[in-house]
Amino acid sequence: MDKASNIARRRTLALADGGAEYSAKRTEIIAIAARIFKDKGFKAARLADIASAAGLDRATMYYYVGSKEELFREAVETVLDTNLAYAEALVADITVRPVDKISRFAERLMQSYSANYPYPYVYIQEQMHQVATGTTPWAQDIVQKMRSLEAIVMQMLRNGVSSGELRSDLPVRLVANAFFGMFNWTHRWYEPGYSLDADTIARGFMSIFLDGMATALPNVVK
Repeated sequence: MDKASNIARRRTLALADGGAEYSAKRTEIIAIAARIFKDKGFKAARLADIASAAGLDRATMYYYVGSKEELFREAVETVLDTNLAYAEALVADITVRPVDKISRFAERLMQSYSANYPYPYVYIQEQMHQVATGTTPWAQDIVQKMRSLEAIVMQMLRNGVSSGELRSDLPVRLVANAFFGMFNWTHRWYEPGYSLDADTIARGFMSIFLDGMATALPNVVK
């Protein structure tokens, strides 16, 4: 067995074992990679750059991760899975009003973007289009999860219309696109330490969004 194959086998075993020390080091490497992806761009960044910043030689780096794509995919999918699980639980909660569900999910989305910065932004800026047209199992899985998330938000909006809290004269798909568009565009101007924190931004977005969707508007179709 050659050296590369042996390292890959050790990495697979370590991932399966899930030891705390190993997991902590991978988490550290993911955070370091995030900074490098942001500074250099995902395409220009090299795994060697990440290894150097993490204080690891090439062989040791491969013990923790097989490629920069693996680092990026794990970070993005973890964020998406967490947000999807939150949205699924929220939409199923019958004790929360539809407009409050939308507001809570907006806060969660912005908090997640901030906490996991810059992975969501690198994904939106450099990878989202490629993933949407990709044919790999990972790309197809991400697309399906994104569609599930969009479907949940659309259901929240429909419930708001049905309850009379939201206007009914606009296509739900258009409204959902506007909702996600507000957050997805933040990759152009937001980073942690910005003059407004994540919660303030989310509340501001929802003030604009929900005011525009209020049933009190005179052109609402009753």
